[in-house]
Amino acid sequence: MSVALDQTLCHQTGVGLSVPFAIAGTGMHLPPEVVTNQELTRTLDTSDEWITSRTGIRERRCLAPGLATSDMCVAAARPALDAAGIEPGRLDAVVVASYTGDQPLLSTALIVKDALGAHRALSLDVTQAACASGIQAMLIAAHLLQNPSISTILLLAADCASRITDPADRTTRVFFGDAAAAVVLTRSDTPGAGLLSYDLGSQLSYDVQIPAGGSRLPASTATVAAGDHYLHMDGRAVWNAATTRLPESITRAAHRAGVPVDEVRHFFLHQANLNILTETLAALGVPRDRATVTIDRLGNTGSAGLFTALHTTVAEGSLLPGDTYVLAGIGAGFQWGALCLRHA
Repeated sequence: MSVALDQTLCHQTGVGLSVPFAIAGTGMHLPPEVVTNQELTRTLDTSDEWITSRTGIRERRCLAPGLATSDMCVAAARPALDAAGIEPGRLDAVVVASYTGDQPLLSTALIVKDALGAHRALSLDVTQAACASGIQAMLIAAHLLQNPSISTILLLAADCASRITDPADRTTRVFFGDAAAAVVLTRSDTPGAGLLSYDLGSQLSYDVQIPAGGSRLPASTATVAAGDHYLHMDGRAVWNAATTRLPESITRAAHRAGVPVDEVRHFFLHQANLNILTETLAALGVPRDRATVTIDRLGNTGSAGLFTALHTTVAEGSLLPGDTYVLAGIGAGFQWGALCLRHA
């Protein structure tokens, strides 16, 4: 079990921001291969009942060999750009949130930008918050849009956890799936639309980590043999952090936006575990039907999770102008955050 080395809590908030922007289009890509719980029982000491009761997951997607995170990003980007009616050449920035980039160097966002033909766009990767990287990327994008020279941003959240989880480790293998989601953000003149407030927090912990492959523990024959390039996770620590930090962060963000939590129309939450999602809503006193769920059929798709929920709601036509909504997630570190927004 890992031990948190620093108990100092870092906390940041944004109050009365008035950062206007609009969601012009969304998209999603799911790899064709479906991996059911039953299939996992063939190689892992587990059961469909065990997985479903503890995670709420029934199946997940697995990216085909030879493809990478950037391929999923490009596939998710195209329908989002089509929905927004925007050509790639008009993009001012391509932001990719992912802890499973194509390679340590170079930029996955740059690979995506080149594949799309977004030649004038800034390329930016947001990585080390893992599943919370999408929250940070959305906040960065919202503020980039306040620059007069930037009017259109493609934000992509994608993770390919099948490549960084040990096939023999029940603790991680049953939880994760591969997916990508895309959001096209544009400047907006709609009064009161866009980002209303945010709340970010962090507390150093090594309870979720990939130990090897960096400057502290470079790749070697020994690190590969030890499985140190796989994701290591303490499930109990994740549960404790998520069920505490997510409701707290959402409550603070809503309060600072001047919006009662019970008046928030949609909650797009990190799809980490159905029980964590349910516990978070219960702590907030919010009905289950206000939070779109994708984890049951996609698994934990990392930074993509809350954006798969957002895309699903947008595709259904359920996110309406004037609706107040929350994006919230927690990732390795631990790092967490919540954004309170109003749909243009």
